Amino acid sequence: MGVNAQAAGGILTIDLGAVAENYRTLAGMMAESATVEHPAPLCAAAVKADAYGLGVEHVGPVLEKAGCRHFFVAHLSEGVALRPYLSPEMNIFVLHGPPPGTAAEFLAHDLIPVLNSMEQVAQWQALARRQERTLPAVLQVDSGMARFGFTAQEVDRLARDATLLEGIRTVLVMSHLACADTPENPANRHQLETFRALAAKLPAAPRSLAASSGLFLGPDWRFDLGRPGAALYGVNPTPGGPNPMQDVIRLQANVIQTRDVPVGQAVGYGGMFVAKRPTRVALLGVGYGDGFLRSASGRGTAILPLRPEVKLPLIGRVSMDSLAVDVTDLGEMPLAAGEAFDLIGPHNPLEMAAEAAGTIGYELLVDLGGRYLREWR
Repeated sequence: MGVNAQAAGGILTIDLGAVAENYRTLAGMMAESATVEHPAPLCAAAVKADAYGLGVEHVGPVLEKAGCRHFFVAHLSEGVALRPYLSPEMNIFVLHGPPPGTAAEFLAHDLIPVLNSMEQVAQWQALARRQERTLPAVLQVDSGMARFGFTAQEVDRLARDATLLEGIRTVLVMSHLACADTPENPANRHQLETFRALAAKLPAAPRSLAASSGLFLGPDWRFDLGRPGAALYGVNPTPGGPNPMQDVIRLQANVIQTRDVPVGQAVGYGGMFVAKRPTRVALLGVGYGDGFLRSASGRGTAILPLRPEVKLPLIGRVSMDSLAVDVTDLGEMPLAAGEAFDLIGPHNPLEMAAEAAGTIGYELLVDLGGRYLREWR
């Protein structure tokens, strides 16, 4: 792996070609759902949280090259950081809208706010008046998640008084699904009908409801713009079923040392693992300080690429900078310092590693820290 790989405790490999292919797959789904009412559905990309932790400076340009023209981030600061990596004509939408006193910064960096409250509408409208021109914005409605967006009462107020949106050019009306990863949940149909009713009261504009899992609920949920995020990065948008997306990341951890542990010996903090047989242990240089969750203690597995059929259990507690793996089942196979084990990879996919940690792929993905050697391919 070379000197640089040995200088870090682990290696995070990011397959940018897989990101692009996942985008093309989802964009194809959107195109196939065209109707008379929604004749040219498009696919956007959520690249918030530094492209889900994978490096927006790498991921953004790859998605643009793959055909993406609409990008969503959460915070103003994320939009500012993304802008230099995209062509000027690319649209960047900021989901949390303009914080108080920041509207002018959106213009300075060519960002489009998602307006979620009457206060944000007033701030954006005031800027439009000062600029003496109309300004683009997205209107978000709360279709049943009680998180962001205008309530039904606020939508009625906007519908009754057209002056409230004077100076604002509505480029998109959107909402967000709460239960899209459980297709059988009746909340999905309820939110769909609520969104249709609320959007009909607002200025005519393209509509967007579905993110990653929502796109797989069917064409009715796709409208004019899909907003996938995690699916682009390999997270399964159909939990419990086969993953239609390509794997994007591979996380490897380097062996620091191996040791033989006798019967009755405890390993790691708190002595939560006690050897019941003579046990060979490999200590790997990745821990919760790298974003590999402590909740995976005693539950996760590692894979030696040369022996992918052998699932090797993580034992004891995940420490800040290391974790222990029971490698007894590898027999007398030599394991030199610097040998790389897969913690996430082709034989131990992201969803499996997340489940072992008691979480979802989204959280594990964005938690992966900055201490790894990162390789973008």
